[in-house]
Amino acid sequence: MSASPDSPSKKWLMRQFWRIQQSQTVISLLFWATTLTLLIYARIEHRWEVGDEYFGIPISYLVMLFLYVGVFLLVLFIGWLYDKIFTLWKEHQNVVLERNPWATYQLTPRDAMIVGYLSKLIRSQNLEDEKIQKECDWVDKWVSATAELEVFDRMVKELDIILDEPVPEFHFLPEGTVSRVRERIENKEE
Repeated sequence: MSASPDSPSKKWLMRQFWRIQQSQTVISLLFWATTLTLLIYARIEHRWEVGDEYFGIPISYLVMLFLYVGVFLLVLFIGWLYDKIFTLWKEHQNVVLERNPWATYQLTPRDAMIVGYLSKLIRSQNLEDEKIQKECDWVDKWVSATAELEVFDRMVKELDIILDEPVPEFHFLPEGTVSRVRERIENKEE
């Protein structure tokens, strides 16, 4: 597999992984129903005779069918409770968001570029306002911290390849930041 972000093999593999995840819900529901039906059936099959029939259909088949449908509906009902009554998925998403550093205190390289340009713009439009200048200093430190992350290294490396020209030194970062990132990348590859 190549290092390119649009590598066909990586994309194909991730698409298959996504398909497995999407089908997992339906498959697990079918497995739950099948497994529990067979487990319950083994415990209750002694309650009728082997040859008993109901409208020409063996009782065993009917019992298994009703058990299967019952377990299937029970699993769906539990899912409905989870969604509509307990709404645990909302809390789950809150926890996922809280635990994600990129949604709380870290900046992605793209976000750092946007915030960096905005900080420079606000700074240049408010040269006389000391409070805004201090805020912009703080924002500049925050943006500069992003350049020390591995994700920024990857951005520089990949954009150098994709755009077929080197990422420039950004004016909102300390002088020589992108050059230092390239040195870090070269040191890692050696």
